[in-house]
Amino acid sequence: MTKQGVIESLPRGRHRLTREQVVQSQRGRIFRAMAGTMAEKGYVATSVADVLRAAKVSRETFYEQFDSKEDCFMSALEAATGVVLAQAFATRPAGGTPLERFSHGLRTYLDAVAAQPEQARMFLIEVYAAGPAALERRAGVQRRFAAVLDETFGRRTAGDRFANEAIVAATSSMVTARLAARDLKGLRDLHRPLVGLARRLHGE
Repeated sequence: MTKQGVIESLPRGRHRLTREQVVQSQRGRIFRAMAGTMAEKGYVATSVADVLRAAKVSRETFYEQFDSKEDCFMSALEAATGVVLAQAFATRPAGGTPLERFSHGLRTYLDAVAAQPEQARMFLIEVYAAGPAALERRAGVQRRFAAVLDETFGRRTAGDRFANEAIVAATSSMVTARLAARDLKGLRDLHRPLVGLARRLHGE
């Protein structure tokens, strides 16, 4: 059985999986274990031992792939970000007005976050406790979102870029607040007011 292209667990006994498939399975289980454990305990209180118990892998396996908890978190953060962004931008429509394209992208993003809340918590909430490198990674994701909005609405002036950065900041702040409260319905309900914000900022 697979999830996001990752083998959930290795078959017992001898198997015909390649070394790459075995490592992929182990990494996927470790990443999901880290996300799940941090959703309950937070970054600071989560230990490598907690992750090992949840992932059902050995300490030796963990340290074959990661130097530390922070190294594992950064790799898991990258994977979680990739999953959410891939879902959000996988089906961007080519036609329609800029606001309609924004509305579609925002809806798929909110749905992706709501569908993967533990992974989303890693780059929206736990990232603040993980140090400067993790925060810079999060800032990079926000810049990518702003660049998508530049493309969607058209960037003609510095004011357009500021408007897009404001939309990204508002979206990130409001999504984070509802994710922290585990309010997935409220998270999805952000769609209408955020589309309204974009309409006012861009005069659509």
